[in-house]
Amino acid sequence: MVGKELLIDRLFIAMVTSGHVLLEDVPGTGKTLLAKSISKSVDCTFKRVQFTPDLLPSDLSGIYFYNQKTSEFEFRPGALFTNILLADEINRATPRTQSSLLECMEERQISIDGVTHRLKEPFLVMATQNPLEQQGTFPLPEAQLDRFLFKLNMGYPTSGESIDILKRFIDNQPLESLNAVASAESIVQAGQVVNKVHVSDEMLAYIIALAEESRQDEAVLSGVSPRGCQALLKAVQVQAVLQGRDFVTPDDVKELAVPTWAHRLKLRGTLHSRGGATAAAEVIERLLQQVRVPTEEGITS
Repeated sequence: MVGKELLIDRLFIAMVTSGHVLLEDVPGTGKTLLAKSISKSVDCTFKRVQFTPDLLPSDLSGIYFYNQKTSEFEFRPGALFTNILLADEINRATPRTQSSLLECMEERQISIDGVTHRLKEPFLVMATQNPLEQQGTFPLPEAQLDRFLFKLNMGYPTSGESIDILKRFIDNQPLESLNAVASAESIVQAGQVVNKVHVSDEMLAYIIALAEESRQDEAVLSGVSPRGCQALLKAVQVQAVLQGRDFVTPDDVKELAVPTWAHRLKLRGTLHSRGGATAAAEVIERLLQQVRVPTEEGITS
């Protein structure tokens, strides 16, 4: 992936923290290629599902079918039984199908006919949606959006990056020569390690203060939830490790507050209608300017 280092870092954060990512961008910017590249790099299984209005929850979870040879019911796993699931154009599926993802995204399990099945670890849902085409779509409700750790944008490459991309695809398909540099087990182990990154009481209070300010802001109808606070906490712990530290700083929070929280805010009236994502990012940036930042002594104590 050319010029997407920051995006890849955030996907890594999501994978280590068992989070999920919502990619919102126009077609052809490399969302599917990014998901496939990530899965091959960590030697994980990958499945892609095109979400459409006729997609059923059982297509994702799987079904029990009657095997006439054995005269028994057997379970046929659905697309959810993988490490990385690309849910392409998730907002084109009906609310019923969208809601079938809630349990698996939060609890890493799926219940079918009264039987609970554990999903593989790590488990990452990368969902995409096109911001330009809204006809025939079903917008994700707040409860579904709150399950995503990050909402990210691919963005168009620069002129230099575009030339580099074309050069890579002249002779071959780079994805075919991509080799794994880690294993699925190592990602799970990394998640256990980053939980030990130090977060001081002042840093915890800083995160809570930002969340409470979002709930009281006059432009916000529904602020950051407790789940959103937990998501940011997990994300900044990995961010600290990526920066070579074993403790969290305010800069980690400022770096990840917008991608972690912007999609969780529900804005009032005209702010929501004129572009919720951009307006929500502006609200969070303003809160970061208003809330008192912890002192250097309080960061490591």
